[in-house]
Amino acid sequence: MLNIIWLALIVSSIVVAAITGRMEVVNQAAFAGAKTGVTVCFGLLSVLAFWMGIMRIAEKAGLMELVARALSPVISLLFPDIPKGHPAMAYILSNMSANLLGLGNAATPMGLKAMEELQKLNPNKQQASPAMCTLLAINTASITLIPTTMIAIRMQYGSVNPVDIVGTTLLSSFAATIVAILIDRWYRYRAIRSIR
Repeated sequence: MLNIIWLALIVSSIVVAAITGRMEVVNQAAFAGAKTGVTVCFGLLSVLAFWMGIMRIAEKAGLMELVARALSPVISLLFPDIPKGHPAMAYILSNMSANLLGLGNAATPMGLKAMEELQKLNPNKQQASPAMCTLLAINTASITLIPTTMIAIRMQYGSVNPVDIVGTTLLSSFAATIVAILIDRWYRYRAIRSIR
């Protein structure tokens, strides 16, 4: 659906530009946008590479295992239907650890692997399991301690203090995660009540 909306916006802008005789403005905007996109991507690549390196060092030093161990009781409460020691738990813990550090791009492969493992536990392969829904809700909201991507974008555009957003990002992502968990639990409760 989103692709259709974007296509409609692009086609309508080209048609309006052709009718009004302003195609050169559309061409200039398209090339300027492409140039900006490449510039921002290069800035993000350097920050992502830096944080991936920090994450690798943290992993080798045992920090990621420490974070995973600290999160383990919370994860067990959030995902009671996943057996202890199942590979899905390790992927979920890695995914959440990466999200905490604002590395959404690094968290995505781990989240996908967690979903694969959760699908193996799913008795109804045509429908998402409650654990899959919980992971999706938490991953979408995800508490972020260090919003590395936003800091990188703010640096790219010359912000005087790119880390100004850390406090508000932490507060808003914490609130979003709490709401996501509450809604997830409400839907789980409704599903259990409808079965009885």
